[in-house]
Amino acid sequence: MDTITFILALVILAISARLLFAGNYPNAPPCIKGWIPWFGAAFEFGKSPLTYISHARDKYGPIFTVFAAGKRLTFVTLHEDFRIFFMSKDVDFEQAVQEAVHHTASISKDSFYKFHPACNTLIKARLAPGNVAQLTDHLCEEFNNHLEMLGDQGTVELNDLVRTVMYPAVMSNLLGTYNSPGRPFTTEQFREKFVIYDESFEYGSQLPDVFLSEWSSSKQWLLSLLRNMVVKAEDDQKSSDTANRTLLQHLIKLITDKFLPNYGLLMLWASLANAVPITFWAVAFIVSNPMVYQTAMEQINTAFKDQDTRKTRVTSEVLQQMPYVKWCILEAIRLRAPGAITRRVVRPLRIQNYIIPPGDMLMVSPYWAHRNPLYFPEPEQFKPERWEKADLGKNVFLEGFVAFGGGRNQCPGRWYAIMELQLFVSLILFKYELSLMDPLPQPSSLHIVGTQQPETRCKVQYTHR
Repeated sequence: MDTITFILALVILAISARLLFAGNYPNAPPCIKGWIPWFGAAFEFGKSPLTYISHARDKYGPIFTVFAAGKRLTFVTLHEDFRIFFMSKDVDFEQAVQEAVHHTASISKDSFYKFHPACNTLIKARLAPGNVAQLTDHLCEEFNNHLEMLGDQGTVELNDLVRTVMYPAVMSNLLGTYNSPGRPFTTEQFREKFVIYDESFEYGSQLPDVFLSEWSSSKQWLLSLLRNMVVKAEDDQKSSDTANRTLLQHLIKLITDKFLPNYGLLMLWASLANAVPITFWAVAFIVSNPMVYQTAMEQINTAFKDQDTRKTRVTSEVLQQMPYVKWCILEAIRLRAPGAITRRVVRPLRIQNYIIPPGDMLMVSPYWAHRNPLYFPEPEQFKPERWEKADLGKNVFLEGFVAFGGGRNQCPGRWYAIMELQLFVSLILFKYELSLMDPLPQPSSLHIVGTQQPETRCKVQYTHR
C-alpha cells in the first residue's frame, strides 16, 4: 500500500510540475502562477476576481495570464485588441464553453458541437428586432397581470419583486402560456429551485455535481420540469401554426436527440439569469437619482398619455417614444456588465508583441472595458444621457460597449433582452410610485460569470398610482 501511495504521489507531482512549469512559451504574456501545484493562483483569484483582474493589469500590463486550477486564463484589456478576440479564426467560442455546458446542463460534447451553431442561428433569427416587436404585446399583458398581483402598496426586497413578476411573464412569453408557473408547480417552487441553480451556476460550471448537492438537486428538478414543458409544447404544436409557435416549439423542431430538455434549460437560464439583476439595477439607479427619475417619468407619462395604470398597453411603437428609458437600461448594463467572457485559443495567436499559446482561455472583461474613460468619461457615474450619441435606431451601440460580446457569437437574444427590460421598467414606474428603503448596494466582486449581483439586499416601497 505504501508503494502504491508513493507512486501515486509521484504521478500527481509530475502532472502538477508539468502544468505549472512546462509550457513557458517564448513571447508568451507574463504568467501569474501562484505557488501551489495545479491550483496556482486559484485561491487568490477566487476571493475577488474583478479586483484581482484590476490589480494584475496594473502590475503586469494590458495582457497577462493567470494560472488557476489547471487552466491558463489570458486576459486582454485594451480596446484595440478586442477585435482579435471577437473575430480571429484562431479562437473558438464553443470549445471555450463546452465543458461548462456539460456541467450545468448535462449536454454531451457530441450533441453540443452538433446542435449549438444551429441553436445560435435559430435564436438570433427568432429574437431579431422584427420578431421581438411581435412578442411585445403578449409580454406586456403578462407584466400587467403579475405587477397588479403586487397589490396597492407594500415593501419588498427589490430583487424578489423583479423575480416574482419576470419569471412567470418571460416563461409564458417564450415557452408558452401553458408552461408558465401554476399547475403542477407554483411560482414559489420554481423561484426557489431556479434561484439556487442561478446563484451557484458559476460554481456548477466548474465543479462536479457531487460537490454541490443542493445545486445538483435543483438542476435535476428543473430538467424534470423542462421534460414536462417539452411534452406540453409538442401537444400544443399540433394545433398551432408556424407563425404562432413559441421559441421552445422552434427548438423542438431543431434538436433531435435526447438532450432537448437540457437545451431548454439552458435557454431558460439565458433568458432570466441576466435580465433579473439588470432590471434590479436599472430600477435602483433610476429611483435613487431624483433628476433621472423625473426625466424618465416625464417621458413615460407623455408616451402613455391617459392610459389606465391598471391595464396599460405598451406596443413596440410606444417603446420607441421613450428613448431615455432605453438609455437608462443600457447604462445599467454598462455599469454592471459581465466580469469576463471567453474564447479558447486553438492556434498560436499574436496580440501585440505576445504569442498566446493554444489551449489558453482568452478572456475579455466587459466590466472593466466599460470603465475606460477614453470611451466612457466619468465611467463610474450613472449617466443615461451618454447614450444619446449611439445610433440606436440602427441598432448600433456606443464604441467600447461589449456587454453582448461580438462577432458571430454575439448574444443572440440581446434585442429581446433590451425590449423586456425597457417594457418592465416603464410599466412599473408608470403603475407605482417607488422609493428605496436601503442605500443603493455595491456590486458583488465575487463572480465573473454573468451580470453583477448586488452585494446587499435592497428593499423598495411601492404605492399604486
